[in-house]
Amino acid sequence: MRPILSLLCGVGLLLLGSGLVNTLVSVRASALGYASGLVGALTSAYFVGFFAGTFLAPPLIRRIGHIRAFAFYSACCTCTVLLHTLGDGAWLWLLARLLLGLALVGMYTVIESWLNAQADPAHRGQVFATYMVVNLGALTLAQQLLRLEGQHAFFAFVLVALLISSASLPVLLTRQSQPQLPPAPRLQLRRLFAAAPTSGAGALLSGLAMGAFWGLMPAYLTGRGLDAAAVGTTMSAAILGGALLQWPIGRLSDRRDRRLVLAIVCLVAAVAALLSPLASGHRGAQLALAFVYGGMAFAIYPIVVAHLVDHLPPEDLLAASGSALLLTGLGSALGPLAAGALMSAVGPEALFGWFALLLGALAAYAAHRYRAFRRQRPDAPHFLPMLRTSHASLDLIGEPHEAADASARTLATPASAPHDRP
Repeated sequence: MRPILSLLCGVGLLLLGSGLVNTLVSVRASALGYASGLVGALTSAYFVGFFAGTFLAPPLIRRIGHIRAFAFYSACCTCTVLLHTLGDGAWLWLLARLLLGLALVGMYTVIESWLNAQADPAHRGQVFATYMVVNLGALTLAQQLLRLEGQHAFFAFVLVALLISSASLPVLLTRQSQPQLPPAPRLQLRRLFAAAPTSGAGALLSGLAMGAFWGLMPAYLTGRGLDAAAVGTTMSAAILGGALLQWPIGRLSDRRDRRLVLAIVCLVAAVAALLSPLASGHRGAQLALAFVYGGMAFAIYPIVVAHLVDHLPPEDLLAASGSALLLTGLGSALGPLAAGALMSAVGPEALFGWFALLLGALAAYAAHRYRAFRRQRPDAPHFLPMLRTSHASLDLIGEPHEAADASARTLATPASAPHDRP
């Protein structure tokens, strides 16, 4: 682990900043009186930038190198975060969110491609597990930094800028050689749906749900009278549920048909979403439901990718996983817009109806596929807890140089956000 300690330190600081700013923007926008539709548009702008940056970052990194690219993107992130302090106009904030998504995915691409090059193939599992622990731990802790939000008008935004800027320091100080960024795999949406339709539907619907969760859940909680500290605690409970429940759910999916497990997970998440408005006056019940919902919702994308791995040959995994990443990114961009418009038209509680509708539909579809199209799958376990980030993470835990060996265990699955990372 010693060669990647500097990169992991950078990841931790980066996620502390990015995890805080995405919740902070939703809370602050709600406090400024932005309508739910506009709050959703802010989140959609971020994911549009994140999605576009996925394709724009690799050529830049190849041209100027990892270290200079990381410094460039770090400066861009700092500038765009501080743009929020120059005014509270909607167009300014929309521009800042778009640019922040572009810059953050560049930083993720640098870190993940570097980790991929530094990790010894024999220890990639340990590297990936440590990377996920740092990710989820930093995201959970970042929500608690909302407690500092009221100390000064712009204190939290300045803190985010400091954290993201400092993330570049351990990366710039590393003595490790810069890696070569491999070409991105060609996307194959048709191949994805032909081989594993449940994976395609799950990637899209989970993106629609999780994009709305990251962008509108803090605004909903703020509108219900919770202060910044309480909002941070609720979001932390959901992320902690995702961190703790992914592994047992994944072990279950390795032993049973993944479509059945996916149906159960989505059904439980939908029920938790429907019960959440009823628990608004009971703090303990609210946190418990947030924990359950997060634990189920964060497990959807890893199950989807593991199901994809079950039914594709090794040479198609990177391209198909990239297609799943594409679908989730599209869903994350569209979900906040649709859910925000629904909340404006129907009421704030419509957010939970949005979650229940999407996840209930996915549960029904997965159950239908399980009953109608049962088939044999490999006995080897393929589930790993993950977050969705950049294309560079597609082969972080795989063994690309041994993919041609049919006997090798191939785990070429992407690390997701906010996903499911915010």
